[in-house]
Amino acid sequence: MVDSFNGWRLTMVDSLDTMFIMDLHDEFQETIPIVANMTFALREGAFASFFETVIHYLGGLLSVYALSGETILLTRADDLGRMLLPAFNTTHGLPMYAVNTVYGKTRTGWTGSNILWAEALSCQMEYKYLTHLTGRKEYFDSVKRIMDLMNDADVKDSQFATKWSVTTGKPTSNQFSVGAFADSAHEYLLKQWLLTAKSKPKARDMYLRNVEAILNNLLYISTNRSLLYVTDIINSSPPHNFEHLSCFLPDLLTLGVHTLDLSPHDKELHQWAAQGLAYTCWITYADHETGLAPDVMYMTCTSVDTQHPRGRRWMDLVEAWEAEGCPGRVPPGLKEAPPVKDSAQCDYYTMKPDYMLQPETVESFYIMWRTTGDEIWREHGWEVFQAIEREAKTASGYASLFSVEKSPARLKDEMPRAWHAAESPLGSAYLWST
Repeated sequence: MVDSFNGWRLTMVDSLDTMFIMDLHDEFQETIPIVANMTFALREGAFASFFETVIHYLGGLLSVYALSGETILLTRADDLGRMLLPAFNTTHGLPMYAVNTVYGKTRTGWTGSNILWAEALSCQMEYKYLTHLTGRKEYFDSVKRIMDLMNDADVKDSQFATKWSVTTGKPTSNQFSVGAFADSAHEYLLKQWLLTAKSKPKARDMYLRNVEAILNNLLYISTNRSLLYVTDIINSSPPHNFEHLSCFLPDLLTLGVHTLDLSPHDKELHQWAAQGLAYTCWITYADHETGLAPDVMYMTCTSVDTQHPRGRRWMDLVEAWEAEGCPGRVPPGLKEAPPVKDSAQCDYYTMKPDYMLQPETVESFYIMWRTTGDEIWREHGWEVFQAIEREAKTASGYASLFSVEKSPARLKDEMPRAWHAAESPLGSAYLWST
C-alpha cells in the first residue's frame, strides 16, 4: 500500500515555515519536541510516495530550518533524506514511485515502470540543499545523475516528455506539457540554479532551452478576447486544454526575467508571456459568479488555415506583429479584455468545473507584484482571497467547490492536504500585507 502522506503529521510539518514567517513562535516551539520524536518509520509492506514525501516533508523541514536555525529540524531532514535514498537505486538513477523507509524496498505506482517528469526532477533543490548543509556527497550525486540524464537525453527541441521509463531512462510519452505531470520540474530547473548561487550553468541552460520550447510550442491566443494561454503538445498537436495548475508559469517566467542575464529582446518576450498568461489566469476567476476559476478549460481556437497554418500560435503572431513595426505597441495576447459573465461570449468551455483551492494563480500574482511593482497584481490577489473567504470557508476550515459557476457554491466534504500551509493562497495573501 502507498500512502501519499504517510501519517507523519503532514499538516504540522508543512505548516512549520508558515508559523515562523507569521511570528507564531509559541506555536512553533510547541512543535519542536514532536519533530524531535519523529522516526519516519513504516511497517513492512507499506510505502511512502517519494515525490510527495520529498516536496512536503523533506522540503518542509529544510525550509523551516533555513528560517529558524533549529538544529533538530536539520537532523530529522537528514534522517529522512537518507531513508529515501533507496528510491534512486535504479538502472539510470530515476527515482522509483515509492519506498519503504525502514526496509528500503521500492515499488512502482499507477504509471507502472514509468515516472512522471515532475516526480523525476522535483527532488533537486531538497537534496542539493541537504548536501550543502550536511556535506553528504551521496545526496548530491543521486540527483546530479538525473540532471545529467536529462541534459544528455535525445529530446526533440527540448520538449521533455511527461513520462520516462525507470528501466531504460528514456521518454515514453509523446506529451510536452506544463500541467499536472510536469509542472514542478520546470520550476526546479531555474530555482536550483538560484539555490546554488548561480553556480550550476547546466540547470540554467536547461531552463532556457525549456522555456524556448514552451514559448515556441505551447502558447496560443483564443478567438474571442485574444487571451494568451498555455496548452500541451500531444503527438505534435495541441489539444487546447488549459489547466489551472499551469498558472504557475507566469511567476516562473517573471522570476527568470529578473534573475537571468537575458538579451533585451528575450527579457521583453518572457515578460510579455508572463503578463499575458497571468492576466488570463485572473480572467478565468473573474468570469465566474463565484469569483473562482475552474480546474480545467478547453480554449476556443482558430482552425488551421492558410492564414494560420499552425492556428493562432502566439510566437507566430508576435513575430508577424514585430515585422509590421509593432502596431498599437501592445503585443498579441496582452490587450486585457474585460471579464464576461455570458458563457456564449467566453473563450473557453469548462471541462472540470471544480475549484481545488490550488495556489498557483495567487502565487503568480504575488511574484508578478514583487518583480514588477504593479499594484494591479496585488489587487487581483485580494479579489481571489475575498472570493475564497466568501465561497469556500466553513466553520471548520476551507472546502473545495463542486463548481465555480454558481454562487453560493456547493462545497465538497474535503479540504486539500496541507492547504493552510505550503500549498495555500492564504500564504501569499499574508505576504501581500508584509
